[in-house]
Amino acid sequence: MTTEAAGGRGGGGGGGGGLGVKLLAAANVTIPAVFMFGDSIVDTGNNNNNLKTPARCNFPPYGRDFQGGIPTGRYSNGKVPSDFIAEELGIKELLPAYLDPNLTPNDLLTGVSFAVGATGYDPMTAKVVAVTPLSDQLLQFEEYIGKVKGIVGEDRANFILANSLSFVVASSNDLANTYFVTGIRKLEYDVPSYTDLMLNHASDFLKGLYALGARRIGVFSAPPIGCLPSQRTLGGGILRDCVEKPNQAAMLFNSKLSAELDVLNKNLPNSNLVYVDIYNPLLDLIINPTNYGFEIADKGCCGSGKLEVSILCNEFEPETCTDDSNYVFWDSYHPTEAAYKIIVTELMTKYIYRLA
Repeated sequence: MTTEAAGGRGGGGGGGGGLGVKLLAAANVTIPAVFMFGDSIVDTGNNNNNLKTPARCNFPPYGRDFQGGIPTGRYSNGKVPSDFIAEELGIKELLPAYLDPNLTPNDLLTGVSFAVGATGYDPMTAKVVAVTPLSDQLLQFEEYIGKVKGIVGEDRANFILANSLSFVVASSNDLANTYFVTGIRKLEYDVPSYTDLMLNHASDFLKGLYALGARRIGVFSAPPIGCLPSQRTLGGGILRDCVEKPNQAAMLFNSKLSAELDVLNKNLPNSNLVYVDIYNPLLDLIINPTNYGFEIADKGCCGSGKLEVSILCNEFEPETCTDDSNYVFWDSYHPTEAAYKIIVTELMTKYIYRLA
C-alpha cells in the first residue's frame, strides 16, 4: 500500500476523522465513546506521574511533535493510536488518560484510555517493571462506570457502554520482555505453553470487559516483536536482522487469539469481538519503508535508536535525530506518529464496519 493509499503522512495537527466518520455515516451508526485498554501503544499518560516505574516517558524528547511540544506520557514523538482512532471516529481529537487529574465530565462521557505502558496479559509482566497489572484496568473501568452513572444516570450510561468501541492492545511486553529478554518465564514454559498462559489471561480480561457492559471490542494482535529495533539489537546478530523466534511466538499467539475470539463471540450474547491484525501492517512498514515515504526502519530516532526506550530515551541523548519524519520508529520499541497514522488508517478501513 502506498503512502497515498494510506491517507498520507499526517502530522500532529487535527484534520482527521474523515474516513471513519464517512464510513459510520454511511452505515447510520453513532459511536458515543471509545475506550482503550492495554499497554504503551495506547497509553496516553496513565504512567505519566502516577507510578514510580522506569517505564515512563513524561520528559523530552517524548512529545516533541505533540501540541506545544509537551511530553504527556505518550510513548511517541506525537499522537498515538488512541488519539487517531478517536479522531477518525469523529469523537474527539485526543483521547485523555483516565488518571489525568484534569478530566472533565465530557471527557469521561466520550471515552478515555485506561492503558498502562509496560503491562501485559501475563501478571508477571507488570511486576518486571513495577507497573499496575492489566487486571487493575478492569477495576478502573468499573469505577469509571460509576462516575458516568452519577453524571448521566444509569440508562444513558448503559447505552454508552453498549454502543461504544473498546480496544485491547497487549501481548508485546509479555513476549519481548517477560519471555525473551529477561527469560523469567522461560524457566517454566516453552513458547506453546507460554502463549497458552497469555491466551487464558487475555480471555479472562475480555470476559471481564463484557461483564462490565462492553460489547464491541477490537483486540489487537501481537506485532512482529522480532523486528522491533531493540530486539534486533539484542538478538539479530551483527547485521541486526529481524529475530525469528519472537516473531514465530507472536504468530502462534495470534492464531490462538483469533480462534479464541471466535469462541467468545459464540458464547457471549450480543458480543462483537473483532481480531485486529497489527502484525502484517507493521511488518510491511518495516520491510518496505520507502513504499510509505520512510527511509529508516531498523532503528528509532531517539539516541542511537538501537536500545533507547523510556528513561533511556531522554533529552541528554546527543544522537537523537532532528527529523523523525524519515523513521518508522521513534525509540527502539514504539513507532513514530507518522507510522501510527498510516497503520490506524489501514485498520479503520478493514475493521470499522465489523465493530460498529
